[in-house]
Amino acid sequence: MKFVLDNVFLIAVAFVSGAMLVWPLVRRGAGGPSVTTLEATQMINRQDALVLDVREQADYAQSHILNSRGLPLSQLEARAGDIEKFKDKPVIVYCATGNRSSAAAAVLRKRGFSNVVNLSGGFVAWQQAGLPVQK
Repeated sequence: MKFVLDNVFLIAVAFVSGAMLVWPLVRRGAGGPSVTTLEATQMINRQDALVLDVREQADYAQSHILNSRGLPLSQLEARAGDIEKFKDKPVIVYCATGNRSSAAAAVLRKRGFSNVVNLSGGFVAWQQAGLPVQK
């Protein structure tokens, strides 16, 4: 007990650093599975996956992944019927960095989409990989 009282600060630092190590795993699990840009291109080419951009309309209009469909996260619940025909196909969801798209993937899974994945790193990672975009 004396050790704990004498070293409260060190114990707190150890706890916080441990929590910081575990946090990315918790976030990744909450958003469901994610794929890298390489895995995404393989899904697009081999499985004819739907690529869904959940950024706002202005961002989509400026630049987006080649042949992707734009459906903003803010409108996803209301307009999910627009993509109902893709329920049985693989769906790759992306936003700017991969944060909002995990929420969109969860919404789609709740609506019955069976194979939904999040693009890890989002549109930024896609551009950094030098993959084709449409302007």
